Order: sequence, then structure tokens, then C-alpha cells
Amino acid sequence: MSTTDADGRIRSWNLAPSKPRFTAPPGAVDAHCHVFGPQAEFPFSPKAKYLPQDAGPDALFALRDHLGFARNVIVQASCHGTDNSATLNGIARSNGLARGVAVVDPAISDSELDALHAGGIRGVRFNFLKRLVDDAPKDKFLDVARRIARLGWHVVVYFEADILEELKPFLAAIPVPIVIDHMGRPDVTQGPDGADMTAFRRLLDSRDDIWTKVTCADRLDAAGPPYADFVRAVRPLVEAYPDRVLWGTDWPHPNMEKVLPDDGHLVDTIPEIAPTAELQHKLLVGNPMRLYWAD
Repeated sequence: MSTTDADGRIRSWNLAPSKPRFTAPPGAVDAHCHVFGPQAEFPFSPKAKYLPQDAGPDALFALRDHLGFARNVIVQASCHGTDNSATLNGIARSNGLARGVAVVDPAISDSELDALHAGGIRGVRFNFLKRLVDDAPKDKFLDVARRIARLGWHVVVYFEADILEELKPFLAAIPVPIVIDHMGRPDVTQGPDGADMTAFRRLLDSRDDIWTKVTCADRLDAAGPPYADFVRAVRPLVEAYPDRVLWGTDWPHPNMEKVLPDDGHLVDTIPEIAPTAELQHKLLVGNPMRLYWAD
């Protein structure tokens, strides 16, 4: 079945994900997911690099329940640019069970930041993937990072492993906690002691307030389920930094339309990378609640 509709909009998610074998602990948080539109109400940015089909809050919360999770952290999708209305709508419709991460224009006012905070936003995302964004001005990003400190927010940074070294001075200058998306996209086939994961561990060791999302087995492990390379590379990271790891589905999996991930299979990687009940509770409940629901 085609994943593209009559208007050329792309579907990147599985319409019938399996039920995971793993049972998440009560209160589990999907700490990295998105909403797309609905386009009629929340138009996509004219600068968007992809045009998705609608994947709104109802579908997200149905998936949450199907997978056995309790809460969501909705991360602003690049297709919506710096208009966070769709993300805020998702949070507002969650009955207090979602928080969010925004993407903002560096010229945003303090009053606009306050409004985002009131709407459930708890961080801002800086994206350095050239295929998704045209401009990533480090100096302006640092100014935003300084201005959100009063709100108790953190910064989420998305980059690929090949630019980690050049980003280190920028990351070191960020004055608030940092969350790295998808571990900076390492080559997991190198294993836990490969160059990419070793460099990433050095980054985590440089500050005790750098967190990471041990996410996107589907993006990082081309071999597919059971994602053996991902598990082998990531489990030692979870065990070494148990208080600074988060997990999420990445639903609706932007730009993954060629191989639609099964979210149930992704959930079933959790006990493989976090093999004890204590690690699972930290990964899915304790850590995300501390970061997103501290208030």
C-alpha cells in the first residue's frame, strides 16, 4: 500500500502496530514523539523539507494507550517550523498527560516564552541536520539558551555523529541542562566501544547535566528488528548513565516512510537496553518525570 496520498502527503508510520510483549511500568513516559497538523487547522511551514499526512493528538494518544504508556513529551516537528501551535494543541488536549519541547525563532520575546511555558513547554530544540533546517545560528541559539534559564527549561540538540567535535564548544557554552536526541546518531554497527559511542561518552562525561535519548533503533539499525546492533551498542550506555537517559517512540517517525517502523517492536527493545526493573523505571518514569514534570 502506498504511503503517499492524493495530495502527495507522506505517511511515515505503521497503521497497525503490534502489541508489545514488554509491559511498561505504571506511569511510563514516551519522551520523544511528534504531532503533524491536522494541516487544515495547523498548516505546515512553507520551509518544511517534508509534507506529512495528518498525525494529530487523537492518533498519538491512541498509540500511547495501545503501547501501555501513560504520558507523552511532544517535540516540535520541523515541518511546523517555529509555529508551535500544533504541539501546544496536543499538550492542551492531553488532560495534563503531555509536556512539550518547542522550536523558536531566536527573536522570540520573553512574554512569548512565558506563554509557551504556560502551555506546557519545558525545553527548546536546536536542530543541526542540514537536510531538515537551512540555518542553525549558534550565537543566537546560545542567547535563547541563556534566556530560558529563568524558566527552568533545558535545551534539546539534534545532530549527527560526524559534527560532534565541532559542536563541543557550543555545547559547553549552553548554560542549562542539555538533552541529546538519539545519542547524536552514532554508527551502532561499531559496537559499544566504537569511535562514535566512545566520543559520545566523552561528551556525557564532560558535564553531569547532559542527558540523552536512547531512541530510534529503526533509524540507527538498518538490519531491523530485533535491532541487535542497536541493543549491543546502547545497553552499556544505559547501564553507565542510568539517571540521564530517556526513551521515546519518535512516532510518527518523520522521513521513515520507506520502512515503516512497528512501534510495538520498538517498545520491545526497552528490556534489551534496560535489562532490570530499576533501569526500566528510571528510563521510562523517574528520569522523564524529573525533567518534564518537576513542578
